[in-house]
Amino acid sequence: MEVLASRVLLHPTDMERSLAFYRDVLGLAVAREFPGGTVFFLGSGYLELSGRADTPAGAAVALWLQVRDLAAAHREIAAHVVREPRQEPWGLHEMWIADPDGTRIVLVQVPEDHPIRRDTR
Repeated sequence: MEVLASRVLLHPTDMERSLAFYRDVLGLAVAREFPGGTVFFLGSGYLELSGRADTPAGAAVALWLQVRDLAAAHREIAAHVVREPRQEPWGLHEMWIADPDGTRIVLVQVPEDHPIRRDTR
């Protein structure tokens, strides 16, 4: 199988509230809009908000987003932090936030000397 592209699909319980969070709080750029949905650029992938859920996905889903500067991200979105930034035993710096439906978003900064930066796969 050859995967050519990917995107994460979230079905929010309140579309307008979720759109405002991803667009205005996280500052994600819109890749495209269509009746009933919006697709955001998400680094080298995409995040699509479409449809509607009766119950939030909450902890059943998590997004992992690498950022350049975790301290700056913390200052920008401090009101949404559910776990303060810290260095994990595996060497990454992580902070957790949550979207309006409780979907966990892990913001990660990869230190310059971390093995991920040298992985050539």
